[in-house]
Amino acid sequence: MAELDPARIPELDAHLSSLAPVDRLRWAHETFGDRAGIGTSFQPAGVVILHLAKTAGLPIRAFTLNTGLLFPETLTFKTEIERILGIVVDDVEPERTVEQQAAEHGAELWKRDPEKCCELRKVQPLGRHLFGLDLWISGLRRDQSAERASTPLLSLAGRPDGSDVWKLNPLVDWTRERVQEYLSRHGLPHNPLMDRGYRSIGCAPCTAPTSAGNERAGRWPGFDKKECGLHTRTRK
Repeated sequence: MAELDPARIPELDAHLSSLAPVDRLRWAHETFGDRAGIGTSFQPAGVVILHLAKTAGLPIRAFTLNTGLLFPETLTFKTEIERILGIVVDDVEPERTVEQQAAEHGAELWKRDPEKCCELRKVQPLGRHLFGLDLWISGLRRDQSAERASTPLLSLAGRPDGSDVWKLNPLVDWTRERVQEYLSRHGLPHNPLMDRGYRSIGCAPCTAPTSAGNERAGRWPGFDKKECGLHTRTRK
């Protein structure tokens, strides 16, 4: 289809920028059908995207990366969101359990080499999952951190073999406050860990509560690491 020509990304981005997020999702469904997928870790923006798709009657499948190291609260919250919205969010899992990884790479790899741990438990599983998608929908926002300030609305990402997969960030131009206002207006819950000072929630060993800096300041405390690699290693 002509509209899928990567050369048209600037034109398509400009068009989508003029639309509300729900209409961006509608375009995604109309263009990619069942080859579109919403990736979520159940952060507030992800809940908003799932709710927008559900209430608009857009049957876009959703998935989450279940690393085996998530907080119990996050797993419980996943079940709650599935119940509230009447959806199923597929678990995408690593090839090896945490115990198998420890046997191969040593116990608590995240304490010694968090890059390697993220590669094994997040980046590689995502890469395999992207072979089943032509559009990856993400909850990235530009106000989350300095590293994400220039995040595009529409772009290309790469699968492990270097082939293209389209990527849409429908809330990229929303603020944290706007996301929270949406949740409140629609009576949607948030991960209870947020009430304990966690502003961005990932794997339990690598996430800490924080009141300083950007909302991702509590990720990988003690390391000079800002991203797990999902959005940096797939970037084109």
